[in-house]
Amino acid sequence: MTEQKPSQPTGEATRRLGDVAPNFAAITDGLLYTDTWGDPALSPRERSLITVASLVSLYRTDQIDHHLTRAIENGVTKEELAHVITHLAFYAGWPAAFTAMTHLKEIPEA
Repeated sequence: MTEQKPSQPTGEATRRLGDVAPNFAAITDGLLYTDTWGDPALSPRERSLITVASLVSLYRTDQIDHHLTRAIENGVTKEELAHVITHLAFYAGWPAAFTAMTHLKEIPEA
């Protein structure tokens, strides 16, 4: 199956990846960023806490800076994030938590 460019670029994924993977970018911008993050069942703050916890637990360091910043933009404090990461150290592993803390240290307050 060949990929087709979406008719209208809609967001960050399209800007970053639209030239390489237009369908992936369109799905990311539409389904993930618009539909999932926009679903009122959970607040953006709650979604940010869930996302940060998942990224720390799965040791997804490439995405952590963006989502730590987004969490702060969504009303989570750095202190709360430090508590979340400390809690995760016991479930996700100390190295994953330590790495996440070093990333959190570099994120400016909103």
